[in-house]
Amino acid sequence: MGENLLSVIFLSYFSGNKIKQVYDNVSKALKENSIPFEFIIVDDGSMDDSFKIAKNLEKNLINVKAYQLSKNYTTAYSIFAGLKVSKGSCAIAIPDDEQQPYSTIVDMYRIWEKGEKIIIPYRTSRNDGYFTDFSSKIFYGLINKLSNIKYPLGGADLFFIDREIIDIVNNQIRPVNTYIIPELLRLGFTPYFFPYQRPVSERIVSRWTFKKKLRLGLNIFFSSSSFLIKIITFIGLLFSLVSVLLILFYVYIKIFGNSNYWGFLPSGWTTLVLLISLFSGLILLSLGIIAEYIWRIYEEVKARPPYIIKK
Repeated sequence: MGENLLSVIFLSYFSGNKIKQVYDNVSKALKENSIPFEFIIVDDGSMDDSFKIAKNLEKNLINVKAYQLSKNYTTAYSIFAGLKVSKGSCAIAIPDDEQQPYSTIVDMYRIWEKGEKIIIPYRTSRNDGYFTDFSSKIFYGLINKLSNIKYPLGGADLFFIDREIIDIVNNQIRPVNTYIIPELLRLGFTPYFFPYQRPVSERIVSRWTFKKKLRLGLNIFFSSSSFLIKIITFIGLLFSLVSVLLILFYVYIKIFGNSNYWGFLPSGWTTLVLLISLFSGLILLSLGIIAEYIWRIYEEVKARPPYIIKK
């Protein structure tokens, strides 16, 4: 492990035509500022020649290491795999879209040199389209209100962390159905939130499909918040109380009153249908929410490897 060595984890997925370009840009920015670094390429099961290009770069450059996962595990697992093989005193993961200005890597390195352990960069504004911007705002707002972690305004995808944090992530956090950012925010250490402005460029079509985004969002929510379980308990108690009051009410009517009270006769058939429909829906919804937590526990106890580095 080199002193003050920075591990740059490049997240590669069908990135063959970008690997050399990203390396050159990173190298230029870091060498100009005398920052020693290793460049770790984690190929997330690409089916093109991305890994071959990465291996060729590794052969020609001493500070480049290339690894390939056995299949496409998605970015979340590529990050954990990169941290596992990193040797630096600090680390950052970068995607291949070059939307994170390289100058911010230098800025965060300087902040790290001053003693910060966890640095979370976040964009001061978004321009990803109305639906994406709106849904992100709603999602991160809910996470901040309903969980024990706090994202910066607009959310965050990247990080810059110290070796102490890297070791904690590698040795004490099992990366199953979770994402690196909520795990870092949960550790404490008073994260340093670093604002930056993303450069204006043509919009890049994301390879994150709606299905992948939905899965990631659910994993982040259910791994960070127990709100839904608590609300089920609250609803159960509320309706139990209402049920007890209704029982007492009808017992009173049966003993001391008559079936025709307050000028109207309750319809037994309609009442039964409404109550059965209401409670059946609540039961199925509750079971579905509980199942989301249980199947994550099931995946955890199977103890299967969260990812496999093939080469």
